[in-house]
Amino acid sequence: MGALELDGTGGSRTGATGAGKSPNEELTSWFMRSGWSKGELARQVNRRARRLGAHHISTDTSRVRRWLDGEQPREPIPRILSELFSERFGCVVGVDQLGLHAARPRPAVSGIDLPWNARETVEQISEFSRSDLMLARRGFLGTSLNVAAGPVLVEPMQRWLAQPPAAPAGPPALPGPAASAAAPGAGPAGPGRPVALSDPELDLLETTTAMFRQWDAQCGGGLRRKAVIGHLHEITDLLQEPHPPAVTGRLFRITAELSQLGGWMSYDVGLQPTAQKYFVLALHAAKEAGDRPLGAYVLSSMARQMIHLGRADDALELVHLAQYGSRDSATARTQSMLYAMEARAYANLGRPDRCHRAVRMAEDCFTEIDPGHPEPDWLRFFSEAELHSENAHSYRDLAYVAGRSPTYAALARPVMARAVELFAADAERRRSYALNLVGLATVHLLEEQPERCALCAGKALTVARQVRSERVNTRLRRTVDTAVRRYGGVGEVADLADRLARELPETLEAAG
Repeated sequence: MGALELDGTGGSRTGATGAGKSPNEELTSWFMRSGWSKGELARQVNRRARRLGAHHISTDTSRVRRWLDGEQPREPIPRILSELFSERFGCVVGVDQLGLHAARPRPAVSGIDLPWNARETVEQISEFSRSDLMLARRGFLGTSLNVAAGPVLVEPMQRWLAQPPAAPAGPPALPGPAASAAAPGAGPAGPGRPVALSDPELDLLETTTAMFRQWDAQCGGGLRRKAVIGHLHEITDLLQEPHPPAVTGRLFRITAELSQLGGWMSYDVGLQPTAQKYFVLALHAAKEAGDRPLGAYVLSSMARQMIHLGRADDALELVHLAQYGSRDSATARTQSMLYAMEARAYANLGRPDRCHRAVRMAEDCFTEIDPGHPEPDWLRFFSEAELHSENAHSYRDLAYVAGRSPTYAALARPVMARAVELFAADAERRRSYALNLVGLATVHLLEEQPERCALCAGKALTVARQVRSERVNTRLRRTVDTAVRRYGGVGEVADLADRLARELPETLEAAG
């Protein structure tokens, strides 16, 4: 076999005999389906490389042929090819799916069972957010991901509980890219080394994250999703620079919050596989930050998604994992939030005794909240209104599971009405207001009160037009459809159906 040589594009190849080299069938398959010629692909690679500042890249048709024949190019070409094929097919086409080697081996982007270490966490979030932004810019709403469920989802999440390696005494040395990259994570700045982020700069990043969270609650997930994902991607760039451990810890905490929010917004606009991926990555980042309550919050978000997808058994396991993992650090408000989500899971599993107990525990914990105790901004959403909302939906879900039980519907009605009243007075929580109006409309349907159902649903429609939430739209349409099937001859219901068709037509919303 000939000696190893470096090619003009930074790739490696064997000598003239080509011994030991086999055709790259994966890359060939994607290339043949793309409809591109070798020359066209080469030109696109060169253009993308120049935009990245890699002016030394000069690809031609013969180089593309060598890649198809099995030659492995070096970075940034694998990443460029991944971007180009992802754009072409409207789904995430990872480097490994092209039969190419990344700079460092990494799991497939679509995986759930990811390594629990800082370097891989940063790389995964950076790559996934980059792909998401790239596809969103071109109007693609889906990816090649699938939603994981059952042991495939729950078992990898249990490793959140594993203790990190013992660190030296003093502030927690969070093992981030700074610790494993070329430069250590602490020490004085020198020539060519970035200056550590200041406290005011970190404060600004945290304030921006809180602002995004407020926008989501007020306007729905469809309006600012791309901005959140872009900000998340920028934070991962910062995490690839060396920082003192305390700064790295704060950056990971911000990363976890942004990834959770990106997942929540994706969930809100109906991108379920994308949402789950961000939740998983958020849990990894929360572990690197050493923030157990934040990790519990991420798990509760995953549990809510599983309930939405009809996987209440998975939701219950995720909630129990969150409760166990945060048992020594969760505040009363966090515990109340987790008990309320536990009640939702038990309700959907048709276990009323356990549901009632969890509702009582959620209420008891909420009364123990110390208003003078500072809490993170991400927990601020769990207010009295949210507690009433969760408990009312638990009773409403029990009514459905019990065959439209009027007993549970009667339990749900006053609690849901109180949630609607509280959210109506909260200008920040317009989406929650709309969702609870729909919830109250469903309760009125259970109690066979179509006029009251139409009244609540009509109010929800007014709010739905002000927010970008496919979740609100879907629940509203489903409720109105049910009302029409059962009470189509009632004038208020018929008028509402006509209004819904005019003001909220069923069109696919772009995930902004």
